[in-house]
Amino acid sequence: MMDATDRPHPPGSEPGLERLASDIVTCRRCPRLVEWREQVAREKRRAYDDEEYWGRPVPGFGDPQAALLIVGLAPGAHGANRTGRMFTGDRSGEVLYASLHRCGLADRPTSTARDDGLTLRGAWITNAVRCAPPANRPTTAERDACAPYLTRELSLLPWRAVLALGAFGWDAVVRHVGVDGPRPRFGHGASATLADGRPLIGSYHVSQQNTFTGRLTPDMFDEVVRAAMTAAGLSAGLTRGRPDDADPVTR
Repeated sequence: MMDATDRPHPPGSEPGLERLASDIVTCRRCPRLVEWREQVAREKRRAYDDEEYWGRPVPGFGDPQAALLIVGLAPGAHGANRTGRMFTGDRSGEVLYASLHRCGLADRPTSTARDDGLTLRGAWITNAVRCAPPANRPTTAERDACAPYLTRELSLLPWRAVLALGAFGWDAVVRHVGVDGPRPRFGHGASATLADGRPLIGSYHVSQQNTFTGRLTPDMFDEVVRAAMTAAGLSAGLTRGRPDDADPVTR
C-alpha cells in the first residue's frame, strides 16, 4: 500500500521520491540487517580501510521519469553498503553500468561513488531489500518488512517495463504487481505480462558468481537490456515523449 504522504505526488515526482529516499535511509526495521550493515561499516575491507562506509539502507537511483525499472536483490556489503548508491563500487556494478552505458542509459561506463556525477536517463535502479544481508540472503521476514518501500517506488515512478536481475527481484515484482494466470517462471531472457499489462523481463543477476563463471556474459546482458528497453519504449536511452526540460537524478 502506498504511503499516505506520497499520494499528492504524481508518478515521476521528485518530492515523493526524495521523501521515500529519506524514509529508506533512516529505516531500522530489521535488527539482524541493522547489526550486519553496521558491523561491515565498522570492520571494513582492507582495501577500503581509509574510507567511511555508508552503512545504512540504500535508496533507489536514477531518472525520476524512468520508463525502465531495474530491480535487483540487495546492496552488496562492500559495494552499495560502502558507497551509498545502488550497484556502485563492486564488480556487479561494473558489469551493470558498463552495459547501461553501451545501451545508452548511462552517461559513463563506471560507477565508483555516489558523488561521481554518473547520470542515468530513462532508467531507475532499485533492490527488493535495501540493506546488505549476511551471505547476501535476506530472510522472508526481512523481505516483507522492506516490501512497502518497493510498493511506494512502483507508485512514484512512471515505469513502462521492469528488468528483474535474478529470481529474487523477479519474484518481488510479481508479488507487488501480480499477474493474471499461473505464476511465471524466472529465467534469463524470460518475459511475462504483469497484472496491469506492463512487461517483466528477466536476466541472470550481474553477480560475480554469474559473470566470473561465464554464465552471464556482457553480450548476453546487453541483449536482455536492449530487449527491456524495447519493452519500455526506449531508444538510445531516451524516453519517447519525455519532456526536454526534465533533468535526470544524479544521486
